[in-house]
Amino acid sequence: MHFTAHDIGAMGSRYRAAFINSLSGFKPANLVGTADAAGNSNLAIISSVVHLGSHPPLLALIVRPSPVERHTLENILDTRCYTINHVQQNFIEAAHQTAARYPREQSEFTATGLGEHWVTGFAAPFVREATVRMGLELREHHHLQINDTHLVIGEVVLVDVPDEALGEDGAVDINAADSVALSGLDSYYTTSRVRRMAYAKPDLPPRPID
Repeated sequence: MHFTAHDIGAMGSRYRAAFINSLSGFKPANLVGTADAAGNSNLAIISSVVHLGSHPPLLALIVRPSPVERHTLENILDTRCYTINHVQQNFIEAAHQTAARYPREQSEFTATGLGEHWVTGFAAPFVREATVRMGLELREHHHLQINDTHLVIGEVVLVDVPDEALGEDGAVDINAADSVALSGLDSYYTTSRVRRMAYAKPDLPPRPID
């Protein structure tokens, strides 16, 4: 089917959200852990995490529009630290449930049965069940006028990765870590590497390395 801007604009809001959210393909499924200044924890599933650079190690995420309370964003701006935790197959249901709009005084950790893992000196909780976990410190925050979303840029300062998922060259094998992917807002997928390619050079043909 072919769609124009007019066609997209004429879609029902829920249909359009499902359509546009799934167009970009597979996205990382991550749980973002935060706490307020008093140490009260919060957990939210977010699929918008993207790599910005390796030196310094920067990741960005988008927080949705703010007419309703956004505890994750408020906590990040308050404490300037947060965690990003890969979702795995064995806790998809609990991870997805964190999208529910719980009141501020209700921790999503408690509501979903996921465990809090704290690191001394770091003011945000990690997900105990996750095997790939990152601690980040806020570096920039931008309110995007175009759609009232918030761009949050953080520097990775702590990392936990399973030994079996870390390659000799530093690459993390997402499949070995049992991390899952998201399509749209609610479809979860397992991963399987098709091919890994050698570094591309203009004077050499494309070459698989495994």
